[in-house]
Amino acid sequence: MTTWSTDSELYFATARELRTRFDNRELSSVEATRAMLDRIESLEPDLNSFITVTPERAIKQARLADQRLRGAGQEPTALTGVPVMVKDNFSTEGVETTAASKILKGYIPPYDGTAVQLLKEAGAVILGKGNLDEFAMGSSNENSAYGPVHNPWDTDRVPGGSSGGPGAAVAAGECFVGFGSDTGGSIRQPAALCGVVGMKPTYGLVSRYGLLAFGSSLDQIGPMTRSVADCADALNVISSHDHRDSTSVPAPFADFGQDLESGISGMNIGVPKEYLVDGIEPGVRSAFEASLKTLEDLGANVTETSLPLTDHALAVYYIIAPSEASANLSRYDGVKYGLGSTDSRTSAEATETARGKGFGEEVKRRIFLGTYALSAGYYDAYYKKAQRVRTLIRREFTDAFLKFDVLVTPTSPSVAFKIGDKMDDPFKMYMNDVCTIPVNIAGLPSISIPGGMSEGLPVGLQFIGPQFGDTAVIQAAAAYERATGWHLEHPLI
Repeated sequence: MTTWSTDSELYFATARELRTRFDNRELSSVEATRAMLDRIESLEPDLNSFITVTPERAIKQARLADQRLRGAGQEPTALTGVPVMVKDNFSTEGVETTAASKILKGYIPPYDGTAVQLLKEAGAVILGKGNLDEFAMGSSNENSAYGPVHNPWDTDRVPGGSSGGPGAAVAAGECFVGFGSDTGGSIRQPAALCGVVGMKPTYGLVSRYGLLAFGSSLDQIGPMTRSVADCADALNVISSHDHRDSTSVPAPFADFGQDLESGISGMNIGVPKEYLVDGIEPGVRSAFEASLKTLEDLGANVTETSLPLTDHALAVYYIIAPSEASANLSRYDGVKYGLGSTDSRTSAEATETARGKGFGEEVKRRIFLGTYALSAGYYDAYYKKAQRVRTLIRREFTDAFLKFDVLVTPTSPSVAFKIGDKMDDPFKMYMNDVCTIPVNIAGLPSISIPGGMSEGLPVGLQFIGPQFGDTAVIQAAAAYERATGWHLEHPLI
């Protein structure tokens, strides 16, 4: 039986531990939700991880969850009564959805996205909407119209991006599970920098319906949690086939936690040497090398391998992603919703004014890059060639998984850096995602888990699996988690 004597033990409990306490009638969902709302009110001046908090809605959902937990209505799920956060690029019926952009200020969707709908059906309690880099474009959560998110381990540092709000909130004990989107590392990178678990599932496993699109062939929704088991439980809730998303996979879905206790003895794990990039911090390298030793001690066959096309992944991403963004963001013209202009003389002038005032600098930069890559005379030289290299990167991964069950790499080449340190150098900022971007290009599953500490800050360890190998990466991550105590470290906030 779980017993908690202090508020701190509640704040940093796992969702499974919370559910055990619900089942033992030691705590109600309403009590847990009120504790989270009090925690949010206390910490938000320092963290800024939420854009919108919805206390009335949350308490109402918690009351319904308590009825369900007591046997009224549907069977409870792993997330019934559990307070969670969703990133503010998820469409939420009746709740403002901004994608952290001025251009969507005041936009209230008339519908829930599929992931949000599934969370509600599961009985989860949604506390509010998480801060992010504007339209999910960024690696530090500094590109938000609502101000930067601060890392709870050191509030002078970034939490990573673009899902910095959910990452910081889970790490700080403001919610038990966060849900983000990952286009080039936007779940895994903040998970690494905040010391939590974050997973990008196989592309198509989770419906993107209701996710405000950035790069449609790259975006994927996934969970951020305090344990691998919670991650598996959350993925079970949000994964399903959805006819409203043409890229949704029409396949039977496994229980992603079925192999949590299986261990990795005999598992073949590859270590791509290209991921130990120039510029990787010594503390990150040291933590990664120690992690490899742990995996060997657990009985895995750990072997160095090579993925030469990894060196081209960053360039491919920064052609494809901005190109898709320039098309997706063309819908924001200030006419149908969000920021508009009332004193313009023509529709073209109104659109120019809305976009000029509504989009931030990073979003404009990526729109320009994408429009250029798609323009006449440059399409073949840039976009078409990038797609060809993308196919080669996918094939390279496919060949690697003929030999290995999973691959293991650092998640980020650095620990959390100081706010403002890289804002004036876009290339330096883009390099933060060098270890995560190839996974999105190939549409593969990948999980980041706490893998050590450096300079008192968390280091992330990343497992990559073959397409639909989500269970394998969860299995490997769970084995490593059981053998170490890094996931039990929490910020003193």
